[in-house]
Amino acid sequence: MFGTVAAKKASVKKAAKPAPKKAPKKIVDRSAEILKRLKVLYPVAICELTHENAFQLLAATILSAQCTDVRVNMVTPALFAEFPTAEKLAQANVQRVEELVRSTGFYQTKAKNLIGMASAVMTRFGGEVPREVEDLTTLPGVGRKTANVLRSVVFDLPGLAVDTHVGRLSRRLGLTIEEDPVKVEYELNALFPPQDWGGFSLRLILHGRRVCDAKKPACHSCEFSDICPSSEMPRAQMAKSAGSRSKK
Repeated sequence: MFGTVAAKKASVKKAAKPAPKKAPKKIVDRSAEILKRLKVLYPVAICELTHENAFQLLAATILSAQCTDVRVNMVTPALFAEFPTAEKLAQANVQRVEELVRSTGFYQTKAKNLIGMASAVMTRFGGEVPREVEDLTTLPGVGRKTANVLRSVVFDLPGLAVDTHVGRLSRRLGLTIEEDPVKVEYELNALFPPQDWGGFSLRLILHGRRVCDAKKPACHSCEFSDICPSSEMPRAQMAKSAGSRSKK
């Protein structure tokens, strides 16, 4: 669920980057341990939106705004079969696109954004999906989350996407207290090397979906229960869990 429903103007909007501040040692140490365990839990950092290229992932992330990846993956095969390229989508009839994406919600705005994105890719970027955040975020329906997903998943460039899962888990794990996604992104960037930004985000999303649910986190089966400040497990049980883990 990386997309953003609101359409954007063509002008470049650069987020104000706060002055970097050094995180306390305990947070730095905890973040390193979290990343280490995430890599063991989820050896392959995957994006669960089905795609074959940058254009398809960009379209899919626009559709994923306030919609599950499962639903998006049900919609995109028909969409890409009819509009396989940015050139084709740029020329699409908006009513037809609305029909194809209706089940993802906010279908009128999403259809408009999809066609607007494709048109911008063709007219301003020569038919190639851009790689820079500053360029990507000028496209209709594209925010920093989507831009960072494109950079890390398709282009193998540094990019840490902060969606609802990443924001929620980062706060629960005590890595940040920020609520604003951009501020969370910058604080997390300072904790991890750039080559790990994308993998950390994708793995944390997987953990949020499989274990650390928004309403009912499964702390009893969570590999971070012994170091998570928000864990609901009894302290004695957490200590036992930590001891058994250290013997592995």
